[in-house]
Amino acid sequence: MDGLTAGVDIGSRTTAAVLALGGKLVGSALVETGTQPQDVGKKALQKALYDFGEKAPRKMVTTGYGRFQFSSSDTVSEITCQARGSSHLFPKAAMVVDIGGQDSKVILVRKGKAIDFAMNDKCAAGTGRFLEMMAQALGVSLHEFIALAGRGKEGVRLSSTCAVFAESELISLVAAGKKPEDIARAVAGAVARRVMGLIRRVGLQRPLVLTGGVARNAAIVDALSAELGFTPLVPTEPQLTCALGAALIAAQG
Repeated sequence: MDGLTAGVDIGSRTTAAVLALGGKLVGSALVETGTQPQDVGKKALQKALYDFGEKAPRKMVTTGYGRFQFSSSDTVSEITCQARGSSHLFPKAAMVVDIGGQDSKVILVRKGKAIDFAMNDKCAAGTGRFLEMMAQALGVSLHEFIALAGRGKEGVRLSSTCAVFAESELISLVAAGKKPEDIARAVAGAVARRVMGLIRRVGLQRPLVLTGGVARNAAIVDALSAELGFTPLVPTEPQLTCALGAALIAAQG
C-alpha cells in the first residue's frame, strides 16, 4: 500500500475523505463538519482508513474552507481539487458547477485544470443553506421539501434573489394559498437561476459536471437542466469529487 494517498475536503457542512491508489478511489468517508474542522478532518480520514484496512496514507492533501486548520502534507484550493477530481471522473469535462452548503462555484476546466471561476460566497441564495431556510419557512424537513418540489407544477415564481427577501416572499405565497409543492418547485427554480448567473459570468461550456451535496437533490438537477437546456453530468457521489481531486494531487507528489 505504499502508493496510498488521501484527500480531505473540509467543507462548511460536510467533510469528505477519499483514499486513492493507482489513480482509483479505493475508500471514502463522509461526516458532518460541525464546529471543529481539525477534529472532523481526522475523524473522516480515520474512518476511511479503518474501512479500507490501512493505518496511514503515503501522502495527504487537504482542501476546503477548513484546510488551514488541519495538519496534512499539503493544502490545495478547492477550485483546483474540484477541477482535478471532476475531470478524473469525466475526462471531457469543460465546466464544473459545485453547489455546496454555504457557497456555489462555477469552474472552467481544461485538461483537468481550472482556468477560470466564479463564486457565490457572500449570499445564501443558490446554496444548500438557502434550501434549508426555505424548507423551514414552509415548516417541513429538507427531505420533505425535496419531495414536494418533485411534485410541484409551474405557475409559481420566486422572484427574489436575496435569501432574506425570498423567505418573506415565500411566506406571502403561503398566505396567498399557493400549494406547498408549487412553492417548493419555485424555490428550486430560483436556485437554478442564481447558479445560471454565475455560469454566464464565465461562459457556459459543455460537458458540464454538477457536484456538491445539492447535486443529490433531484428537484435542483431538474430545474438547472431546464435552465441549461440539457442535463448536466452528476457523479455517483457528488460530495466526494473535491476530496478525490486532493487525493490524486497528493499522488503526484
